[in-house]
Amino acid sequence: MESPLRLGTRASQLALTQSQHVADALTAATGVPVELVHISTYGDRSTEAINQLGGTGVFVTALRDALQQGTVDLAVHSFKDLPTSPSPGLTVAAVPPRQDPRDVLVARDGLSLGELPAGSRIGTGAPRRVAQLRALGLGLEIVPIRGNVDTRMGRVTSGDLDAVVLARAGLARLDRLSAVTEVLDPIQVLPAPAQGALAVECRADDTRVRELLAVLDDPAARACVAAERAVLAALEAGCSAPVAAHAELAEGEDGAAELYLRASVTALDGSDGVRSSITGPAAAAESLGRELAAELLDRGAAALMAASR
Repeated sequence: MESPLRLGTRASQLALTQSQHVADALTAATGVPVELVHISTYGDRSTEAINQLGGTGVFVTALRDALQQGTVDLAVHSFKDLPTSPSPGLTVAAVPPRQDPRDVLVARDGLSLGELPAGSRIGTGAPRRVAQLRALGLGLEIVPIRGNVDTRMGRVTSGDLDAVVLARAGLARLDRLSAVTEVLDPIQVLPAPAQGALAVECRADDTRVRELLAVLDDPAARACVAAERAVLAALEAGCSAPVAAHAELAEGEDGAAELYLRASVTALDGSDGVRSSITGPAAAAESLGRELAAELLDRGAAALMAASR
């Protein structure tokens, strides 16, 4: 029997669920066993607010170090946590099929966002969500929160908060969708770049693992994520910046895949923002992202991000 591949993962319930899903899919497709190796990251240990953690990579650096050192053979990340700059010697060998990237509301009494009265306390740890919720002008009190999915939802059931905003993808993977009271329309709250997608990373020179992981790669998910992350990279913004991006694929008139990309930058106090969209061939995903970012910068995105810092 082949020796198992060692998959590095954070030890949170969501990370373990995501990693086990990848491990099971890889074994089913290739017959190669996979064992999970728990790795603690700075982001897991810190109690600071997300935007105070010191930039991108706080949830992935330890995993990448383990890969570089040969402690593990592959690592599974929430793609939105990855810095946009590549890590030398590593490669994202697979982007599995993506979950629905939209945000959701989990509120008391089954309420929707529009039904919550002014002054309601809404929990979220993401500056992007804070900015977009404030921009809606609903008079909500935004409360910074940390913790796993159950901890966050528990603050609603305990009565401490009226609602929390979470990623639908995480709730789907944890079988918690029954708690959702509203799926937020991207017109109101645009998702984070790469939200709902996983990145399976390995050493670039490990040909065997790269070839094994290729069976898990979904070209549609990879193209959408590439476009969204190109916006983030061109804006020189990190995962804690109030930047949102969402790409969708459809069949164009010539039968080729066409990509529709939306992106926004919103002032943290919700007082101002810029949003735009672009359409083009899926094969040009990254260049579309850079082009859209350039338009946002022309319209004042840099000043909005600077003010948010």
